[in-house]
Amino acid sequence: MSIRTSKVDRKTKETDIKAALTLDGSGRSEISTGIGFFDHMLEGFARHGLFDLDFSVKGDLEVDAHHTIEDSGIVLGRAIKEAVGDKKGIKRYGSIILPMDETLIICAVDLCGRPFMVYDLTFDTEMVGEFPTEMAREFFYAVSYAGEMNLHIRQISGSNSHHIIEAAFKAFARALSEAVTVDGRIEGVISTKGVL
Repeated sequence: MSIRTSKVDRKTKETDIKAALTLDGSGRSEISTGIGFFDHMLEGFARHGLFDLDFSVKGDLEVDAHHTIEDSGIVLGRAIKEAVGDKKGIKRYGSIILPMDETLIICAVDLCGRPFMVYDLTFDTEMVGEFPTEMAREFFYAVSYAGEMNLHIRQISGSNSHHIIEAAFKAFARALSEAVTVDGRIEGVISTKGVL
């Protein structure tokens, strides 16, 4: 099997993003977004999904963090979609219940080609470092739509905003890693329609 990789560049008046993703990686990453906590989340995504990820963002942080985080979601979603390719042989679905201290997150992914997100995370704080907690939703929404996937993220418990967001990123990584896993028993794509 060939190694599944993608490179996506996206430049607007608000952001300039360069990304390289390898699905069949080792968890190595080089991340630079200008937002320390966001760097930490993308590093965790790569490490826990065993993806290799290079991700560089120059965004209009003098305005705020919105464009940098949302546009990063668009680019990561596109990179995932491109790297997965024709989806032949992949499991398609992935899910996990992930604990992190007092936090418990459920995440499920379906690489069905139809974008949809269900999101249920709540925060007691507005910021974690320079990362606005409301931007977690915008990031995952952008990933789900650009990546054309169903994405469900639900918080079962949790009070610490850092833990909630970090557990969500790790859970997404693990669920996605399962969904992109190739299973030799699958001929073509796992769909009664014959296409995803």
